[in-house]
This record gives sequence, structure tokens and C-alpha cells, in this order.
Amino acid sequence: MSASRWRRAMQGGLNPSGSLSRAASAPLGQSGPTTVDPYASSDAPRWLKFLWRHLSARHVLIFLLALVYPLIATPFFTFQVAAQSLVLGLIALSLTFLGGYGGIVSLAQMSVAGVAGYAVAIFGESSTPISLGWPWWVAVVFSLLIATAFATLVGWLSVRTEGIYTIMITLAFGVAFYYLALQNYTLFNGFQGFQKVYPPDVFGLNWREPIPFFYLCLFWALAGYLAVKWLIRTPFGIALQGVRDNPRRMAALGFNVVAHRVAAYAFGGLLAAIGGVLLVWYNGLITPGSVNTGWQINILVIAVLGGMRHPIGAFLGAIVFVLLQTFAIDLIDRERFNLVIGAVFLAIVLFSPDGLLGLWSKFRRRFDAQQQPQSSHSDGPTQRH
Repeated sequence: MSASRWRRAMQGGLNPSGSLSRAASAPLGQSGPTTVDPYASSDAPRWLKFLWRHLSARHVLIFLLALVYPLIATPFFTFQVAAQSLVLGLIALSLTFLGGYGGIVSLAQMSVAGVAGYAVAIFGESSTPISLGWPWWVAVVFSLLIATAFATLVGWLSVRTEGIYTIMITLAFGVAFYYLALQNYTLFNGFQGFQKVYPPDVFGLNWREPIPFFYLCLFWALAGYLAVKWLIRTPFGIALQGVRDNPRRMAALGFNVVAHRVAAYAFGGLLAAIGGVLLVWYNGLITPGSVNTGWQINILVIAVLGGMRHPIGAFLGAIVFVLLQTFAIDLIDRERFNLVIGAVFLAIVLFSPDGLLGLWSKFRRRFDAQQQPQSSHSDGPTQRH
């Protein structure tokens, strides 16, 4: 079965999330609400058709609020909270894509981001003499290519395993890269790392200023989110979800399971690499502490907090994580503020395995169930006394 036939079969009765579509789930003789697609029979670009079909009014509202946010927020909340949340959310989005749509839990995504960050510092400009001082755009392109190649290598070596073995292999890559950066002084400058790695001045703007940097992060976060939303609806994305659900059946249908998983690692690595470049520019430095095991776990926590089955969940989890990390010190001792983050994480996972978005969906279903009997009772016949 070809990928196009698989997509047509899936779209006939199932949507990408695996539930029945409205047309298929409507009773006989009834048709669910339909929306006229003005671009269905036109020559409009495919991206315009995609935006019309899959973006709702709430997406537009959230985007408008994000555009206005830095104009009304303080520089602290714009840079330290919002921009950091977008950067960490983009890195966590790579894990959400792998875990939610590929069934792969990788603990090497922060290492991929660290490879991109170290590459920017080595090829670009910093206060460390061993930096090569290349033009910023050349350094960024090479950094993204190297980090994506590293992610592809990790995927090629780990996709032949399942479950806990995949987690251990990717974690081994992360730990190995951490100790390599810590002990190598020729290339990575040891524990000191690289200092004063700042974004360039382009179009006369200092991109490290809170508002320009926020919009830079917002652009790439939105691009990553839309890319994931588009990719999971392509033949490749639908086949990847089939590989997640039943790899043996997909292999029997003629799909190359290993190739799909390696390609998913490559795409996820590209997202993490972009986040790694932004993270280095946000911090202004990179050291081995930026890629240690703690940060590998933090990315997993962020992805699980928001919900692994929802691309927007990565950014929601990042916002919660950054807020807790920033203000938990005011609630508990500075050396024990991670206890608050761990307690919130355990509470959310225990009550909703699908994260905050799953918890929200549960509340909505319960609210609709409570409202439905009331509406049916009010619509019933009334007796005249």
C-alpha cells in the first residue's frame, strides 16, 4: 500500500489523532456541521489551504495576544519568562514530535541542542580565543547541519531498539557528549565553555534586546509548531503514526520502518538545533552544565507536563516549568525549589497521563456531560397545571 492510499484510507474514517471523524461518527440520515472550504477547488498554494483547514479562531487569538504581549509586559517577563519558554518549548517540541507521533522517547534532544549551540560558539564569535569568527549566518547554517546530522546518527543507532533500551541509548549519547564537552579543552574549552556568544545586529536591531529577541523566538516557535502540524498530516506523518501503533503491520504493508524513524529523528533534531542556537543567544554562553543530565530530564518533564500528544503542549509545559523555576524560590528554600517542580509534575501525571491539555479535555468532557442533561430536560414537553 502506498503512502497516498494509506492517507486516503485514514482520512476516510479516522483523523490523525485516531478518533472517528465527524462525518463518519454522525448517525445515518444526519450529517455533522460542515465548513465550506473556499480553496478546495482553487489553485491556491498548499500552505494557504493548510492554514484554512487546520487553524481555528483560537489560534488567531493566541497569535495576536503573543504579538501584543511584549508591548504590555515588563522586560523581565518578556525576556526571562516568555522568550525562555519559547526556546525551551521548541526543544521540547522535538521530543513531543518523536514521542507523540513516532512512539520514540529520546533523552538526547538537549544534547542535539547543545551540539548546535557549541557549533555556533566555535564557528562564530565569542570572547574565547579558539572561536573561528565566521560570519553569523555561515556559523548558524553549519551548526544546524552538524546538529541535524548528529541527531540522525543517534536515530540510526537507536531505532532498532524498543522501550527502555531506546531511552538508555539516547541517554548514553547525552552523557557521553556532556563528558566530552567537560574534558575537552581543544575544541570545547572544557568546563569554562564559551562566553559572550551574542546574536548579531541585523537590520540595525540588537537582537538580544528583550522585544526583538522575543519576536525572533516567537517566529521560530510558530514555524516549528506549524511544521509539525503540517508534517503529521502528510503521507510521511500518517505512516509514522502507523509505525508508532503497529510497526510489524506497517512493515508488512511495505513501509520501511527504520527509514521513517530515522527521518523522524532528523526532523526532530532540526527543531532541537534551532532551539539550541536560540538558547545560546539567550544565555549569552554555553558550558557543559547546559547539556548535563539534569537538562536532559528537564526537557522530558516539559514535554510530559504539556502533553505528548499535542504540539502546543510543549510550549504550555515550558511556560509552567519556567514560571515554577523562576518563582519557586519565593515559596521554598533556594536549594530545594526543584521539590516544587517535582511535586507539580507528579500531581499532573497522576491525575492526567496526557498532561495539562489532557486534564483540560477531561474537565471539558465532564462539563459537557453535566450540561447535556440540563439542556435535554429544558427541551422536553411542559405540562399545564
